[in-house]
Amino acid sequence: MIRNSIDVSTRVSPNLSALIASRLNRAELEQDITLATMRDFVAGILTEAFTEAEQLHRFDVNESLLDELNALIDEFGDTALAIDFVQEAASEPLSRVIDAVINGQEAEYPPTLGAVRAAMISGLTASLVGEGVLDEDEDDDLLAEIDSLINQHGADALAENFIRYE
Repeated sequence: MIRNSIDVSTRVSPNLSALIASRLNRAELEQDITLATMRDFVAGILTEAFTEAEQLHRFDVNESLLDELNALIDEFGDTALAIDFVQEAASEPLSRVIDAVINGQEAEYPPTLGAVRAAMISGLTASLVGEGVLDEDEDDDLLAEIDSLINQHGADALAENFIRYE
């Protein structure tokens, strides 16, 4: 299988990225999980009265994920490896939030993903929108994105390790 030479993970929603990561963690070692495999998996969940979705309760498994997978398949092909679409870093807007937490804190230890999430819930993202650091439309998906990173890496993971500027 040929891996994509560009960072295609930036083209994937946090929910789909987390679902792909979860599926990859459950796969057999020698099994290649492709976009087509993921489409079949999501379609199966949607048609099986959500039997597996109960096990994956932290994911919002819905038809929009299937639509997103179909769009990715149209662009990259159904044999593209799903692992290439897993986000291992924060988006640029979330990176700005993490940076604000790092620069705004006086704690002895660097902030974790959990601390960033707590700051976001306490109004940091609204404050950053007010300051012009974030656009109004950028803050819509940030909570889902931080939750996805926490699901993948844990609330105690150092937030600074996920900063990415494009």
